[in-house]
Amino acid sequence: MTSNTMSAALEPVHRDRLMRLSHDVSYDAGARLFEEGRRADRFWILRTGTVALDLHVPGRRPAVIEALGNGELLGWSWHFPPCIWHLGARAMSPVSAWEFDAEAVRALCAEDPEFGRAIAVWVGRVVAQRLHATRVRLLDLYNAPYGSGDLV
Repeated sequence: MTSNTMSAALEPVHRDRLMRLSHDVSYDAGARLFEEGRRADRFWILRTGTVALDLHVPGRRPAVIEALGNGELLGWSWHFPPCIWHLGARAMSPVSAWEFDAEAVRALCAEDPEFGRAIAVWVGRVVAQRLHATRVRLLDLYNAPYGSGDLV
């Protein structure tokens, strides 16, 4: 388990508050969860399955940046205005997750500054890790004339 998982990143009191806003969802393999450039109005914590984050590459299939699994946060764009997805996401296998309404979580963050700071630090760590993964993947694509486009 990485330090970016909810259970490692949030104190139990903050996890409990966040989880009260969740509901269970599931997706079939191949389902698109979100598209780069569209409105980011929710996020997920994955319970089972694998989701690939991808980046649109004109004239080519989307480049897979990273694969996420159990316990990981899927989606951070909801936390930063203008709340537009920076990547896309596709279920690589059947997925079950807890889904959160971004507006409700942002409201709770505004209402409780301690909770809001905990969420912001967690999401910030995830953004930093994803930025690094994206940079590494784009270097791979740049240095390989045809780039594999696949991580999983």
